[in-house]
Amino acid sequence: MARLIDPSRQLFASVVLPHLDSAYRLARGLAGGAADAEDIVQDACLRALKGIDGYAGGSARAWFLTITRNAAFTHLARKRPSSVLLASNSEEAELAMEAAADDAPDAEAGLIAQADAATLDAALDGLPPPFREIIVLREYNDLSYREIADITKTPIGTVMSRLARARALLLRALAPEPLGRTAP
Repeated sequence: MARLIDPSRQLFASVVLPHLDSAYRLARGLAGGAADAEDIVQDACLRALKGIDGYAGGSARAWFLTITRNAAFTHLARKRPSSVLLASNSEEAELAMEAAADDAPDAEAGLIAQADAATLDAALDGLPPPFREIIVLREYNDLSYREIADITKTPIGTVMSRLARARALLLRALAPEPLGRTAP
């Protein structure tokens, strides 16, 4: 006997599943750690499955990333109520250094790449949450201004100004100290 597939599950599969990678990148950018990101995406999938009948069409990616964003903030408020900061990724750093040690010819390149990633992670950690969120949505998930505005429920002009300010703050955090300036 043929097994009938629930139309809601078919809709879920077509709307949500293609965007799991984007949801994970967003969750990872907001939460910092892989374990937290996985928990957030799992919660977002459950929320999306429960609400799939309310999906009215449009950008499936923006719809699911909005759910993921809300799940991330709920998760972070429960886990770290006093602050919403990206955690450092010491597990990945250790794994990368071990891999670099195993590959002697590429060891230096691997360590440089890991140092660059760690520097960028630290600079992102220093951004206030609204700016960090905009950077993650635009640069890591390659969303349009309109999609970001829809997800964050802010005007496009606000998205554009936050993105410009976030990039400036990030560049300032990544820029080396000017020559001639000495620490006190």
